[in-house]
Amino acid sequence: MKKKLMTSILIASLLMTRASNPLIYGQEESSNEAESSQEMSTESAEADTASLVDFPEEHSGHFVQEFDLSHHEAKDKVRLWIPYAESNDYQEISNVKIEVSDESVEYEVTEDELGNKMIYVEWPADQKDRKLTYSFDVTRKRVDKPEFKEEEAIDKDEFAQYLTGSKLVPIGDEMKELSDEISQEDATVEDKVRAIYKWIFDNMVRNDDVVGCGTGDALDSIASLDGKCTDIHSVFIGLTRAQGIPSREVFGVRMKDEDGDVTGSQHCWVEYYQPGTGWVAIDVADVLKMVLNKELDKSSPEAQTYYDYYYGNLDPMRVAFSTGRDLTLNPEQEAGPVNQFGYPYAEVDGQALDCYQAEDFGYHFDYQLAE
Repeated sequence: MKKKLMTSILIASLLMTRASNPLIYGQEESSNEAESSQEMSTESAEADTASLVDFPEEHSGHFVQEFDLSHHEAKDKVRLWIPYAESNDYQEISNVKIEVSDESVEYEVTEDELGNKMIYVEWPADQKDRKLTYSFDVTRKRVDKPEFKEEEAIDKDEFAQYLTGSKLVPIGDEMKELSDEISQEDATVEDKVRAIYKWIFDNMVRNDDVVGCGTGDALDSIASLDGKCTDIHSVFIGLTRAQGIPSREVFGVRMKDEDGDVTGSQHCWVEYYQPGTGWVAIDVADVLKMVLNKELDKSSPEAQTYYDYYYGNLDPMRVAFSTGRDLTLNPEQEAGPVNQFGYPYAEVDGQALDCYQAEDFGYHFDYQLAE
């Protein structure tokens, strides 16, 4: 209750500050300044920065995920669920291999209610050898922004699962108030989403001190105005759903342009439903990552290039695993809903392991470029 009250006060303070200092929140102070924050100032600047997002049409590689839970002491059993990559419009998964070190232990590939697939394996307490290797090839396509068509009405029933809140992304009064403030004068879905995208870019920053991809607590992230990809995109999910716009997170792992360790390379991006057009990709977290890593001014041509690109486009350097929050896995876990399923999940005697602590958990991911 105290946390909710403090968050409400902080959001109210943000709205008051916005009214008194509109430039901070992306509103116009002058027409020239608005133009400089939205587009390149000259054609030469556009030419100089275009190569930053000149990604190949596709990228291919090979993942090897190794799990060893042998060091965990158990009185009952050890259970492991692993996100399972599937082919879709933007990625082709092939050459899948799953190997359990002890052939007497069986695994199965299951699916939850949202369609997320997973590898499930269970070891009894007296089973000391608990190793599994999961490998696959992937060819990932670049996502190019679609041509937007005339907007249609959104069927709330059809998209119900993409319009409701979750434990850490509540769609309540606080979220609705801020969302209305950001997009109050915008009539179309595209206008509303662009306003939300711009608000996040203008006001939030990436915080590299956050563990893993972050927990995705939207109200906390609005209060702190920082976080990592799951945090930043949870704000996007909350603000868009509060406007009645379907949106969803996508959890996966980054690919590389060289061989190497990708154990800590999990990533989250989002998609929103543009009525009449379809699902549109967004990765404002990667924009803010570039701003931080390259020490960019947000109004610089380089920052604006990333800003423009990651609204509707995605690089091919990623593989998608799952979507959704507050998940019930299959078979059902004992420790309660899983916040997100971009990381492996395991329980020892019904107690969840910390998925962010890869060494203690017992997993390691390698990536090799396709030959």
